Amino acid sequence: MNQTANPVEYAVAADRFLSAAALGAGSRRVYRIALTTWAWALVDRTPPTGGERRNAPPPAVPLALLDTPHAAARLRDAFAERSATVGARTANRELSVLAAALRWWREQGWLTTDPAAGLRRLPVTQRTHAEARLGPSQARAVLELPAPLREQTFWHLLHEAGATIERALALDIDDLDLPGRRTREHGTPQLRWGTGTAGLLPLLTLGRVDGPLFRTGRGRLSYRRAAEIFTTATRPLDPHGRGWTLRQLSAAGQHRTPPAASSAADGARTRVIRTRTGQAHGS
Repeated sequence: MNQTANPVEYAVAADRFLSAAALGAGSRRVYRIALTTWAWALVDRTPPTGGERRNAPPPAVPLALLDTPHAAARLRDAFAERSATVGARTANRELSVLAAALRWWREQGWLTTDPAAGLRRLPVTQRTHAEARLGPSQARAVLELPAPLREQTFWHLLHEAGATIERALALDIDDLDLPGRRTREHGTPQLRWGTGTAGLLPLLTLGRVDGPLFRTGRGRLSYRRAAEIFTTATRPLDPHGRGWTLRQLSAAGQHRTPPAASSAADGARTRVIRTRTGQAHGS
């Protein structure tokens, strides 16, 4: 098939849209994930989550399926289910990506209808900082979850240092002053942490001298992946069954007892975590 022929498969049409769009590498990846998520909806299947999502091959979907009478209903049901699973903000972003792709495909003459025309962005409730904050018992329950070492360390750092998610994910190993339990001065405010994080960081950085502190097999841990892992892990703790957000944990840390005053509790928690993680890195 030559480059100008009408694509038969949804995945090929998605590739062409992404190639033509003026997007940076990060945005292009986000758009691809969103379009793949919609592919599952078109065949009436729920998108995989967590680690399964990363490795699952997308379903083979004919692009012409978007021109069928049933396409609008499938997208409507999928949008409702998706918003209930990931929240209005993420669902709205994914809808915007699909709408842009549909518009471009119609401009190419590959589609004649817009099955997403009846979908409207959902209102996003703006929670206050106080509403977003987890209580002490909830934060403690999060830190006692039997999660991999990388996640345990990341969550402890957010809570103990009251760091923003973006700042924590951007840390490199050479930013750390491990004996001083703080970050080095590089023109940004220092982060300081307690004994929980202090006990985990040497395990996480063992054998490494540079590079991202929180890494994956491909490079630095992304905000999207970190948020997805946290929400999935905390779903059993949330009375509403939706799972909590990293911002809620960070907000709880900004209002916690100073690290020095809670060292005994943190030390006990670290011993439990070491046993549970087996000093193994998360993937």
